[in-house]
Amino acid sequence: MIPNNRSASTWKRKIRFAPLLLLLCLSLSTSGCGNSNSSTSSAPTASSDVKSAQPHKLTIMLDWYPNAVHSFLYAAQQNGYFAEQGLDVDIQMPADSNDALKLVAAGKVDLALSYQPQVLMARGEQIPVKSVAAIVRHPLNHLMVPANSGITSPKDLAGKIAGYSSIPLYEAMLRTMVKSDGGDPAAVNLTDVGFDLIPAISTGRVDGIIGGFINHEQLILEKEGHPVTSINPTDYGVPDYYELVLVASEQGLQKSEDDIKKFMTAARKGQEFVIEQPQKALELLIAHEDATAPLEKDIETKSLEILLPLMDAGDQPFGYQAPESWARVQQWLSANDLLPAEINSQDAFVNL
Repeated sequence: MIPNNRSASTWKRKIRFAPLLLLLCLSLSTSGCGNSNSSTSSAPTASSDVKSAQPHKLTIMLDWYPNAVHSFLYAAQQNGYFAEQGLDVDIQMPADSNDALKLVAAGKVDLALSYQPQVLMARGEQIPVKSVAAIVRHPLNHLMVPANSGITSPKDLAGKIAGYSSIPLYEAMLRTMVKSDGGDPAAVNLTDVGFDLIPAISTGRVDGIIGGFINHEQLILEKEGHPVTSINPTDYGVPDYYELVLVASEQGLQKSEDDIKKFMTAARKGQEFVIEQPQKALELLIAHEDATAPLEKDIETKSLEILLPLMDAGDQPFGYQAPESWARVQQWLSANDLLPAEINSQDAFVNL
């Protein structure tokens, strides 16, 4: 379950794919979440016309509880942009942060928010998912050290303790950073602190953390009187990956590509609204906050300020994905034994 305590390091990203085989098998016996408008019975022409005018239902599973990064979705929903495209979009929150990719792969939801490296790793496990849009275009996960620690670069962690949040990907990131900085990764004492990134660093139990996000953990630490220095992994050998991507299953794309294109049209309009009216967009978001994880407006306001430039695709439309980004991440994952070398990055994404 998603932790109630937002001071805990709840940006967990454990991806366990073993249960997916069962889910995928079960999905073969279901019609899927996004195909409720289909009918096998013959109906009169007038009735068919009415049915075709009804909005098409699409479900999207968030990666976590609703927060600033999801503002574009709630703007599109509340301002009627999805409805303009003939869509009825159901935004769902996962009971567990591992669920989103599993459920979209199994056809239980139409779309899911996930992470570029995990999409490739899922395909390495023969899970047929594909990214259809890049939402956050740069890493939010930075190495964080206490501001007064004297640590200025990754190699300074030699002989010190670094906490990470249970994910081999984050171990690989830190080792790459230390090695790229001219240090010895083996000289860093890595310890798995699970969901307790914030208390681990605020109490001095560790000398640094990897797995914390600059738009969440860093802001909370600063608010609680524990300022940190964040070190961008892309400055030290880690490829500039897409932190958040929108994912569909291959089967879902075959069945509902037109509807997913319409979804992206509305989502782009939603993002334009967020850019033009960020405070109004946050009000729409907060109106839909989850009762178990209430939003702190000051944190989400600062978070959105951090996020907006990282979501900007420049001359390309919101959501555009660069083939070279996927190729670089694939190569890095393979080099760190997190992905079979034969996985083709071109198969992992599509620009609609």
